[in-house]
Amino acid sequence: MQSTGQYEPIKFLDGKRVYLRPMENEDLDFFYTKALWDKEGRRLTGTQTVFNRSGVQNWFENISSDNSRIDLFICLQESNQPIGDIAMLDIDHQNRNSVVRISIFDHEFWGNGYGTEAMSLLLKYGFEILNLHRIGLDVYSFNKRGIKSYEKLGFKQEGIIRDELFYDGEYHDSIIMGVLKGEFNQIDN
Repeated sequence: MQSTGQYEPIKFLDGKRVYLRPMENEDLDFFYTKALWDKEGRRLTGTQTVFNRSGVQNWFENISSDNSRIDLFICLQESNQPIGDIAMLDIDHQNRNSVVRISIFDHEFWGNGYGTEAMSLLLKYGFEILNLHRIGLDVYSFNKRGIKSYEKLGFKQEGIIRDELFYDGEYHDSIIMGVLKGEFNQIDN
């Protein structure tokens, strides 16, 4: 077989319209400029941190050797374009639980089900490969689109932390949600 000098992208978790691939060092400039400074993305995630490029490099080096988390890019099948990132954090094999987070940083792809498909892929991996029993997340009360997506996948509200986030001069509640293995509604990937 002849080498073309080009490699096929790694498709760690493969869906119909999106796939999830590992974040690489070469992605950090793109991640730094595209994901971390989007105003609406920062609001939806409650991000108030001021980032610099060397801090992002240090973060990447730290997470690269952390076995309690999985950080992935969400990419389009048709073009390999990264449109967001997703992570499974605090993976606890003894108690069989974890938490997840997601961010679609390209607004063109909001509201089209790409995030729901990506989350479905990660949840399936958590339940069927890692043998987790519960996966949780926190979402701010103003993120109605995110809440709807999580509910579609089987997440249930488990609690509210009142006034947890102070953003743009207002307090916002954080909604704690979780899904158990038997409650997971897998999206047809």
